[in-house]
Amino acid sequence: MQATSNRPSSRRLDPPRIATLAPVVAVRGLRKTYGRIVAVEDVDVVAYPGEVLGIVGESGSGKSTVLRLLNLQEATDAGTYHLNAEGVTTEDLFTLDRYRQREVRVRHIGIVYQQPHLGLRMRYSSSGNVAERLLMTGERTFATLRRAANESLAVSEFPLDRADDPPAVLSGGMQQRVQLAKAIALKPALLLLDEPTTGLDVSIQATVLDTLKRLQRSRQITMVLVSHDLGVIRTLADRVMVMRGGRVVEQGLTDQILEDPQHAYTQQLVHAKL
Repeated sequence: MQATSNRPSSRRLDPPRIATLAPVVAVRGLRKTYGRIVAVEDVDVVAYPGEVLGIVGESGSGKSTVLRLLNLQEATDAGTYHLNAEGVTTEDLFTLDRYRQREVRVRHIGIVYQQPHLGLRMRYSSSGNVAERLLMTGERTFATLRRAANESLAVSEFPLDRADDPPAVLSGGMQQRVQLAKAIALKPALLLLDEPTTGLDVSIQATVLDTLKRLQRSRQITMVLVSHDLGVIRTLADRVMVMRGGRVVEQGLTDQILEDPQHAYTQQLVHAKL
């Protein structure tokens, strides 16, 4: 097996629509350890306006750790994090105190978890879950919060006649739509997707993916998608990073990587899904 590297392949070509744009997300030299275990080592994550960046790899590859660090849920051991969002002036989000990081996370970063209970209050109403996010704007008028929450639910294609139902009584696909509505309620600069279709029936997966594609086209939200499912990556991602042992071993345009993988590990991943 050839030596691993986190450098882009020389075969990589950026899509013309993003080649001249400043990145929304630019993370450089990311490193995270847990005791003696190195979870992420020297990883760069760059995503452009309206782009969907996919991250793939087996369990333990470091992809979920990268997503948590992008969501400012954990402290990093090394690296810098720049987010191009209105009102964010610091050159490195990792240097902010935890209070300011939380403010940036709530206002400018949305996340949809694989397990809905991580992102939702399962006994609150669906509209109440979304309204909770909207409270960060300082709005306290019930009618205004309700209207804005329902608008966000509608964008995520959630049926508004179920807006008063708590996520606990909803199907998995509908729970994901509530998560999505909450994540996009404040029109974040960055949307993080952590295995958003895992565990859903195939038909429900398809509807969730269609919703995400329409949202990406209509709002041009920059997304970082973590998934072990190469079909999901092929459907949504413009570019893909392949991780193994905490490092990026290959990256490039999605079709390029999935149709003609160069690294032996990527070849194994692709062939295992055939």
